[in-house]
Amino acid sequence: MSRYAANTSVSSERSRAEIEQTVSRYGASGFMYGWDGGTAVMAFQMRGRRIRFDLSMPDRSSRDFTQTETGRERSPAQATKAWEQACRQRWRALALVIKAKLEAVESGITEFEEEFLAHIVLPNGNTVGHWMLPQVESAYQSGDMPPLLPAPGAK
Repeated sequence: MSRYAANTSVSSERSRAEIEQTVSRYGASGFMYGWDGGTAVMAFQMRGRRIRFDLSMPDRSSRDFTQTETGRERSPAQATKAWEQACRQRWRALALVIKAKLEAVESGITEFEEEFLAHIVLPNGNTVGHWMLPQVESAYQSGDMPPLLPAPGAK
């Protein structure tokens, strides 16, 4: 199965602008974008919540870009072109995900907090998903449910 937008010609910049327009149209009161190393960060504020998507970008030095499917070395220009295509694909997929989530909420299919739960930013700067995933893994490994509330004095 091929990836969504694997051959898109839509630039990453245009996809980011589309995301900004989409969240604005659905009522966002703030928007930001930035990057740190190999991760792009896109966040917005809506319905009293801060939502953040940390988008891992492909590694430029990966064999996926430096070599062809048959194992031949690509020129630096060809490797850059292949890497840029992978970046465009990820931004298109993120634009699709955010638009679908917002439309599901608008249509009454789900609630805002349910749809964006993993991406809600907590007061300590982590997302709910980042905070919860180790607890979910632990529960599956041990068969025990984590406590509803943290122990007194725990952070």
